[in-house]
Amino acid sequence: MTVNTPLCFRGKKILAPMVRVGTLPMRLLALDYGADVVYCEELIDIKMLQCKRVINEVLETVDFVAPNERVVFRTCERERHRVVFQMGGMGAALLSDPDKIESILTTLVKGICKPVTCKIRILPSVEDTLALVKRIEKTGVAAIAVHGRKKEERPQHPVHCDVIKAIAEAVSIPVIANGGSHDFIKEYKDIETFQKATAASSVMIARAAMWNPSIFRKEGLFPLKEVMRDYIKYAVRYDNHYTNTKYCLCQMLREQLETTEGKKLHAAQSTQEICDVFEMADFYEETTAVFETKKTSLETEARDEDDQTEDPDVIKMAVRFDKREYPPQITPKMYLLEWCRKEKHPQPVYETIQRPLDRLFCSVVTVAEQKYRSTLWDKSKKLAEQAAAIVCLRTLGVPEGKLCQGESHPINKRKREDQERLNNKDHGEDLPEPSHKKANFIEEPSDMNMPKMPR
Repeated sequence: MTVNTPLCFRGKKILAPMVRVGTLPMRLLALDYGADVVYCEELIDIKMLQCKRVINEVLETVDFVAPNERVVFRTCERERHRVVFQMGGMGAALLSDPDKIESILTTLVKGICKPVTCKIRILPSVEDTLALVKRIEKTGVAAIAVHGRKKEERPQHPVHCDVIKAIAEAVSIPVIANGGSHDFIKEYKDIETFQKATAASSVMIARAAMWNPSIFRKEGLFPLKEVMRDYIKYAVRYDNHYTNTKYCLCQMLREQLETTEGKKLHAAQSTQEICDVFEMADFYEETTAVFETKKTSLETEARDEDDQTEDPDVIKMAVRFDKREYPPQITPKMYLLEWCRKEKHPQPVYETIQRPLDRLFCSVVTVAEQKYRSTLWDKSKKLAEQAAAIVCLRTLGVPEGKLCQGESHPINKRKREDQERLNNKDHGEDLPEPSHKKANFIEEPSDMNMPKMPR
């Protein structure tokens, strides 16, 4: 996301960061109902470092995808300039280490071109709290959000409006008041009441928005069932995982979970079943049909583009690697590496790319200045490289190690001799070392050949 103009934090109604709640459907719904700014759920930095940035052309989103293929963060054009990415510091743990707080914030402010904000709870004493926020202000952050409770206090404890007010009077940057759902905010006009009580620049709303995000409507709350249907439309439109969708809907239902509708929702095991509960089966079928049509169209375009830009010198076959067809610990890549060593060729070089549309992989292997690849795309980088090796071996007429090819190849012979030697040692016998030089068949890493995803 590129922010061309600074995000303003004065006079704003803000959706607070909430774990499992602040995902894309809830953020978009809050914006529809009148929120000015929306925070995503708190995400841990190490998880984001492990993610790949993927352009999802079907959903028209930008996805950050974990190694296990789970979407950790998803955003879209609709919330550009309105969404704040919340990076967690393990709850309120950092409050006891102000030096680290100052170091982290200073590094972020200097290191990125986007406005940085900070969200804290109050400390046991007002004096310590004011000393902390003044240190935070000096780091150059654009605003500070204050949850007006101490770290050990729960939502049922009264929010300390007086402390938030003291903070607002002590610093010059915008202060965002948070924590008023229990004591103050039941409808839109209460947001202004809470803002006046805290003298804050803006108000951040958590649980009241979770229960009914139409709290942001100046005209008043929508009926809950209408809100839930609006939420489900976004959940389907942006392929939200059904467990997250169900969790958010359960938070909205609250005391109605024991109704017939609530029990059906609790039992739902897919997005389709959730839609059935709320009589939205037709919407689900129509939306998924549109996605399938779009995906097919994009795949066709991608294939046509591949055909037009394909290197004519690459030798291609439609093959896949199935490990069930090979002995344990034997792969085509190992056979190809052994063949190259025997023929005194440089070792194979693999170039692997990932297709943004469906996140599938394709690999091209270069052997003796000739390129080989499979025309079939695979679900992992390793599988794609093995398929490329198979194409090369079959073109060269070299055995690839399949079970049906027997054990006459030197790799299999060495594996068999090694196993026999281990078995005999277990019985107190020793076999002489084989006369050939033992090779270490370690698949060479080829991550360095992986191109970066489009940004």
